[in-house]
Amino acid sequence: MDLNVLRWAPHNKGTAQFLLVLCHGVAADASQMAVFVEQLRPVLPDAAFLAPTAPFPFDQGPPGTMVGHQWFSLRDRTPAVMDAGARTATPMLNATIDAECARLGLPSSRVAMAGFSQGAMMVLHAGLRRMPPPACILAYSGALLLTPALAAEMTGRPPTLLVHGEHDNVVPFALALASQQALRQLRVPVETCWRPALDHSVDDEGIAAGLGMLQRTVLQPT
Repeated sequence: MDLNVLRWAPHNKGTAQFLLVLCHGVAADASQMAVFVEQLRPVLPDAAFLAPTAPFPFDQGPPGTMVGHQWFSLRDRTPAVMDAGARTATPMLNATIDAECARLGLPSSRVAMAGFSQGAMMVLHAGLRRMPPPACILAYSGALLLTPALAAEMTGRPPTLLVHGEHDNVVPFALALASQQALRQLRVPVETCWRPALDHSVDDEGIAAGLGMLQRTVLQPT
């Protein structure tokens, strides 16, 4: 299944030096990630941006309505069930990334992954298992889907940034703390940006933290 995507060429109109993949949250679509692109594109002038729309219709909206897409269902939030849903979506996400790298003439090692909410869950799930691993993972207001198989399935330990509002009432802040602990136990280099007064959203400080991670990873000379 091919995913619908939004793409942005490098701001400097030159050849892309890396690709930033942006995964949206539940009940949304690729356009949700445009705010990230608007803020990052001018300061990452040689980056291409790709925002896929999740493959499945959101399944908890009013009957007969179409209110966005989801990477996996949240009707049952049992960890094993959500993990199974992420496993279904991951090959489609990876195939979309691989196709875009081929289109741009970029090696897969020049990919960074970022996501918001359920999109953050997806980039953590897919990014820790992707081959080759992404240059970095930026997870905003999400959580790690921790299952016993993760340690054996990891393909690398990409530098990972967790950004989360301490007043988040959608994905509780406690899940961010648990994700930090789990990643450290897996020896993943993890950085955090906790926002004391923030709810389930992203602020300028979170964007700046993500930019800093990108500058230390994909912007370093190859």
